[in-house]
Amino acid sequence: MSPLRLGVNIDHVATVRNARGGLHPDPVRAAQIASAAGADGITAHLREDRRHITDADIGALMGGIALPLNLEMAATEEMLGIALRHRPHAACIVPERREERTTEGGLDAAGLHNILAPMVARLTDAGIRVSLFIEPSDRQVEAAAKLRAPVIELHTGRYCHLEGDAQAEEVARIATAAAHAAALGLEPHAGHGLSFENVTPIAAIPEIAELNIGHFLIGEAIFIGLDASVREMRRLMDAARGGA
Repeated sequence: MSPLRLGVNIDHVATVRNARGGLHPDPVRAAQIASAAGADGITAHLREDRRHITDADIGALMGGIALPLNLEMAATEEMLGIALRHRPHAACIVPERREERTTEGGLDAAGLHNILAPMVARLTDAGIRVSLFIEPSDRQVEAAAKLRAPVIELHTGRYCHLEGDAQAEEVARIATAAAHAAALGLEPHAGHGLSFENVTPIAAIPEIAELNIGHFLIGEAIFIGLDASVREMRRLMDAARGGA
């Protein structure tokens, strides 16, 4: 089974910084620690209301880390312009509403085809790898393929809130969507709500190439440190892949 990449989302380092203003804690420093601990990439979500990551953070991350940067962004002209200006390694288009605390559910790639198609094309033409954050359903996977996005990120939030048989059924749904995506030539990723306790079944899905995890890792870092938090997640992911 192929190795599984870990993308560490450093949004909530910026959340803590912004609670008091100033420069501490520094998201770039967090990204550098995550890199040394085994992360394969860094994710940052530049929201419309700038509640955590700011425009200045994107420039600082682009210049301050060696790892690929995955910019999470809403499907707006403002965010498209920022992505085209900075040209991160990847751009993951996500749904966004001001009133939500965190991203709730996947992007409706099928219903938003006419809005997303030119955006995917412009990002791709700029050499930015495009990902669509979607629900694990055939309709959304097939819509992503029609949009010619090379990557999808399957929303695991529902899985993380379920228990028992219902959770097992959701794992199966995610695995089916990942296999369907791979068969269509897409690279499946997954993320949202994953923790030490629930990551293993998702990490064990062979078609999934990357997990993006943030809130849990930053929260756990309060107790054990960011280096240890990332290393433990890396260990669990590798174990799920049979030590790959």
